[in-house]
Amino acid sequence: MKFKAFLTENGVNLLERRFLPAFDKMGKTCYLFLTKDHLFFLHNLLNGDGVQCIAQFRIDVLFDDYRISSQNDDRIAFSLDVSLLYRAVKSSVSICTEFSGGLASNRLQIKLVKKLPLNCTQPMPFLTFETKGYKSAVIQDVPISKPLSRSQVVELQTALDSAQDLPPTLVQVQDPNQLQNFVDRMKHVGDVLNVTISKHGDLQVQTSTTLIRLGSEFQRLSVVGEKSQAPAEDRNLSAQTRSERAIARGDAQSVQVSVKHFLKSLQCHLTKPDSAFYGIAPQGACLTVIFQFLVPGTRQTDKSITLHCRLPVLDTGSN
Repeated sequence: MKFKAFLTENGVNLLERRFLPAFDKMGKTCYLFLTKDHLFFLHNLLNGDGVQCIAQFRIDVLFDDYRISSQNDDRIAFSLDVSLLYRAVKSSVSICTEFSGGLASNRLQIKLVKKLPLNCTQPMPFLTFETKGYKSAVIQDVPISKPLSRSQVVELQTALDSAQDLPPTLVQVQDPNQLQNFVDRMKHVGDVLNVTISKHGDLQVQTSTTLIRLGSEFQRLSVVGEKSQAPAEDRNLSAQTRSERAIARGDAQSVQVSVKHFLKSLQCHLTKPDSAFYGIAPQGACLTVIFQFLVPGTRQTDKSITLHCRLPVLDTGSN
């Protein structure tokens, strides 16, 4: 089982400044899953009681001179502490810059190794970052779990495949900061968030207690997938009534999620997406958030990077 590569300057920027800060906020540990074509960060994928977060990178976006081999069809997976990984990348980048004035002339190598730590009798696996100066080399070791077995890799791949299913209707939120500001206020009101998404392009978020109800509605959003026109007679009705009528017609779904989980998913905005799509899985199985990245200087989706979250529902609501 072997893996080694050189991080590109773009790869360093993506990890250090965008994705690792976000994953550091999502939770303590995650799986790193390497294949011949992609690298995945998988947070909470095998657990059903929290926010699942999946980031996928095409190999050439992050690495040069990428080499991988294993008996699991050249797939390697292991878990690690995200904060340690983040710290090692930041430290290595700082050392690279100090040695050479930039990353271009002093590449950062990453590889899997086994080492014998102090006071241990068995070698342990590490993900190692190495940068070489004129007269010395600096190595940062990140401890990792024992690489997953063939059956465990199959289980991880199966969970990953099932998590890629898209909701039938997705609505696009162009300004995620506005949504975050509303939810930040809602967390002081209640612990449960009611989310309603319609085929008309409406997104409603609401929380309530016995004394107060607080909500917000985003209307006429772009719709991907199944869509329909809102009846003219609904235009002057309240948001609550319109959503109830849309649910009754089968034009909308509603689920309840944890405010804490929703706020955690918003940490993905640290990756600097260009927009986000919200959708509810069939039978209200989960709330899905897909973050869109555009090719710089264009309006085309950057297909080399994908990121999405799946939030568990507290109640199936109304379908």
